[in-house]
Amino acid sequence: MNVSSSTGPKHLTAPGKPRASAGERRRRSHHRPGGHRALPAPSPFLVRLRDYVALCKPRIVLLLLVTGFAGWWLGAGAVEAEATSLVAVLLGLALASGSANALNCYVDRDIDAVMRRTANRPLPAGRLTPRQALLFGVMLGAASMAILLWGTNPLTAGLALAGILFYVFVYTVWLKRRSVHNTVIGGIAGALPPLIGWAAATGGLAWPALVLFLLIFFWQPPHFWVLATFRQDDYRRAGIPMLPVVRGPSVTGRQVLGYSAATVAVSLLVYATGVAGPVYLVAALLLGGYFLYLAWRAYGTWRAFRDGGERNARWLFGYSILYLFALFVLVVLDHSP
Repeated sequence: MNVSSSTGPKHLTAPGKPRASAGERRRRSHHRPGGHRALPAPSPFLVRLRDYVALCKPRIVLLLLVTGFAGWWLGAGAVEAEATSLVAVLLGLALASGSANALNCYVDRDIDAVMRRTANRPLPAGRLTPRQALLFGVMLGAASMAILLWGTNPLTAGLALAGILFYVFVYTVWLKRRSVHNTVIGGIAGALPPLIGWAAATGGLAWPALVLFLLIFFWQPPHFWVLATFRQDDYRRAGIPMLPVVRGPSVTGRQVLGYSAATVAVSLLVYATGVAGPVYLVAALLLGGYFLYLAWRAYGTWRAFRDGGERNARWLFGYSILYLFALFVLVVLDHSP
């Protein structure tokens, strides 16, 4: 071994091999085990902001915005709606949905703490206080009303306010912990965005918007019931009377199949109202046919208590989201004014 004759600290080098520079040694250290530099921790502001966003349940808000935009788009095809009403309704709907979800988290913080799926939400995890969540939810609701009243009309603001109040008080406070019908009745709030969008564009309501409302209304029970089938332990532990917990998998399967059939029928009724073209009709038939197939397959495994029931439920749950999203995108793309 040779020893370098530099005036600094002595470094051992292989015979005949020049000593690496300090910069090269630093670059190499990043690729050695244990040589990775730790990523800087996010700032407390970003951590707190992320928790407030989580209270709003952004994935749910995104789906509601898609359905609300479809309502506005179809309504705007019947009248000359101003673009400012679109901006106002999307922003107001996002805030109203976030408000309802944040207030839902405030009310449900006790049961969220005992459910594995929700135990890491900001309130049960202790990252936000109940008072912070309550004030945040109320502020979002107030802001949504101000924006909708300024940028749209009283009917739009009234429907959004009704959605917040219905979701928080009728569903979350009253039905969720008391009735096996919580999902069906509570689904009224989640089905309102197409009505809100249509009202923002036209100042009124019409049959196409009501049909879109019914489409989401019938879609929600099978979507949430299949979620409850592979989360039964969570709901049972929290004391929530979801259909799979109270009535069992066989009854749940029949209900899922029935509501899925109703959803597909209403999706075809959208075409009958004249707001969608033949491309939508063909796609709705294909997408709906596969939706029914998945519902029938899930029902078959639940009824016979065969293996694969949870796998089929998870597959149906994931596809149901894609199915609804695709229908509303298609009705926008193939709109017939």
